[in-house]
Amino acid sequence: MHSHTLKNWQHSHDFSVNNETAEQRTQYVLVLTAITMVVEIIAGSVYGSMALLADGWHMGTHVAAFFIAVFAYRYARKHAHNPAYAFGTGKVNVLGGFASATALAVVALVMLVESLQRMFAPHAIHFNEAIFVACIGLLINVVSALLLKDNHSHAHHHEHEHHHDHHHHDHNLRAAYLHVLADAMTSVLAIVALVSGKYLGWNWLDPVMGIVGAIIITRWSYGLLKQTSPILLDASIDENYKQAIRESIESDADNRVSDIHVWKVGANHYAAIIALVTHFPNSTEYYKGLLSNFHKLSHVTIEVNECRDEPCIALNR
Repeated sequence: MHSHTLKNWQHSHDFSVNNETAEQRTQYVLVLTAITMVVEIIAGSVYGSMALLADGWHMGTHVAAFFIAVFAYRYARKHAHNPAYAFGTGKVNVLGGFASATALAVVALVMLVESLQRMFAPHAIHFNEAIFVACIGLLINVVSALLLKDNHSHAHHHEHEHHHDHHHHDHNLRAAYLHVLADAMTSVLAIVALVSGKYLGWNWLDPVMGIVGAIIITRWSYGLLKQTSPILLDASIDENYKQAIRESIESDADNRVSDIHVWKVGANHYAAIIALVTHFPNSTEYYKGLLSNFHKLSHVTIEVNECRDEPCIALNR
């Protein structure tokens, strides 16, 4: 029976993001954005502005994004060491983002249909009230951007103990920051459409801006789906990176990699399972040392198979 502790051979499976300041500020932005969203949707409906309504719905996409970010921080922290999650809770925000992106695509479709309808059947617009509300929305966006700006690059990511701790960009918060900037741009589009309609009589510009807002949401939704789906499906890392891992191991002695799997377990973390065959087996730590320059790998499992017959190496050449 072993009398020594196993801690020297164990490591953390917590690949989630821990950024308490960002979490708190994201909560503030969530509340501000939710209030503004409700006001703009109501005002857009009452005052007949599709551009204002589009801006309100676009804000809704960011309310969803901020809610997901806050939920991900809290859930990941609460279940960080829960053995029910084989590789931790690093994918919580990924799953939420995928679900949110699917719902937002439906919202964009509804906005597009209503904007096209208003192009052929225009509604009366109360320009002064609509412009006032749109300016308030823009102001909220600017305040939100300032709240998030100074923190989006100072998140602490957990690394397993075989690596040094590093500070990386919090991609979750970075996305929220970019969403605020995109929302500010949509607010500007709404204001331009309303001012043009009031002073130049270009009422047609209002539903056009509604269509532009729908396109912006669709692009954001598509981008999020494109980013999250490969992670949820355990897509492999770039082939060139995987080939470099193989070459690093096979350049030592007569090692041959017989099987290799590399996949994402969190926003910035990859896990790898590598099986190798060699006439001269070393410890697993030795082979992990050969991969010390591959900083994307946060969890590495090595299987070493000793080759006792010459043909088993020759077949892999």
